[in-house]
Amino acid sequence: MAKVVVENIDKFYENGFQAVKEVSFVAEDKEFVILVGPSGCGKTTTLRMIAGLETISNGEIIIGDKVVNNVLPKDRDIAMVFQNYALYPHMTVYENMAFALKLRKYKKEDIIKIVRNSATLLEIEDLLDRKPKQLSGGQRQRVALGRAIVRQPKVFLFDEPLSNLDAKLRVQMRAEIIKLHKKLQTTIIYVTHDQVEAMTMADKMVVMKDGVILQIDSPLNIYNNPSNLFVAGFIGSPSINQFKGKIASKGKKFYFVVENMQLEIPDAVRLESYVGNDIIMGIRPEDIYDAEYDQMADFPQSAKALCEVVEPMGNEFIVFLKIKNSELTARFDPKKFPKIDVNIPITFDMKKAHFFDVETEVKI
Repeated sequence: MAKVVVENIDKFYENGFQAVKEVSFVAEDKEFVILVGPSGCGKTTTLRMIAGLETISNGEIIIGDKVVNNVLPKDRDIAMVFQNYALYPHMTVYENMAFALKLRKYKKEDIIKIVRNSATLLEIEDLLDRKPKQLSGGQRQRVALGRAIVRQPKVFLFDEPLSNLDAKLRVQMRAEIIKLHKKLQTTIIYVTHDQVEAMTMADKMVVMKDGVILQIDSPLNIYNNPSNLFVAGFIGSPSINQFKGKIASKGKKFYFVVENMQLEIPDAVRLESYVGNDIIMGIRPEDIYDAEYDQMADFPQSAKALCEVVEPMGNEFIVFLKIKNSELTARFDPKKFPKIDVNIPITFDMKKAHFFDVETEVKI
C-alpha cells in the first residue's frame, strides 16, 4: 500500500513566518492528487515536507503504515521529479537513470534491464547515450521521469514538472504523465499553480491559499461547486464573472439586482435571509449565451450588454462585454461574429449561478 496521510502539519520558519497551517489530506493508494494554488500558497513546502526535504514543525506524515517525520528522504521510499529536471550534466541519460540503482548496489545486469524497460516505457531508448545538453526540454523531462521510475518507489512527488516547457509540449506531457500513472498504478502527489493541469490530470484536487487548504474534492466537483469565492475565481479559464448586487423578493420569487438587471433566481436557491442585503453572484463564461443564436440555458434570464472585444478561438469566441459599470466575459459558439461596440442580447443561465456571502466569501 502507498497511501499517504498528511495530518495537521505546520511549517514555521526562524523569522516566525508560518508557510503551512494545519494542512491535512489523504492520497489514497494509486490516487493522483494535485496540490494547486497561487505562488506562495504553501503547496511546494507541503510537498517538500512529505519528501523529507523540509522539517515539519507540527503534525504527522504517514507513508504506507509508517510515520516518517524523522525518516531521512532516502529511506521514505519516494521519488521526486523537480521543476528544473536536476539531471547530472556530465552523465549520459543511461548513467542518470542508473545512478540511484548503483547506489543501492543492484547487479549490473539488473540495472541494464530496469533502465532499458523504463526507457522503453518513456520512449527514450534511443537517447540513452546522450548527455542532457543534447536533449530538448521534453526529452529532459522524460529522463527525469525515468530516473524516478527505475527506483520503483511507493510514491511519486512532482514539483511543477511542466512549467519550463512550451504550451504545446505541456499539453503533450500532461497526457504522457496520465498514461504513465495508469501503467505504473502508483500514488502520485503533484504540485502546480496551473489550474488547467490540475483540472485535467487529478483524481483529487487540493486547493490552497496562504498556507491553508480551502477545498478538497474531484476537479469537476470543485469547478461546479466551489466552496468560496477564491476557489470559484481561481479554478476556470477565463475566470468566473463576479457581480456585487442585492437580493430582492416579489411574492415567492427572488431576484438578483445589479446595475440595470433584475435576474430571477431558481426556487432551489434559498436566499430569504439575504433580502435587501448585498451579495456576490458568480457565473462562468460558458453559462452566458448569445441570446440571438443559443437557447441552451435551463433557467434563462435576459439582458443587453455592450460587446467591447471579441477573441476568435476557432472553436469558440471569447467575448468581453460591459453592462453599465460591470465587465463580464462570455464564451459564445462561433455561429456569427458578434458586432463590436453594439449592445447585444445575452442570456444568463441562472441555474448555473453561484452566490457568495459578502463578508465571509463562503458559498451560500
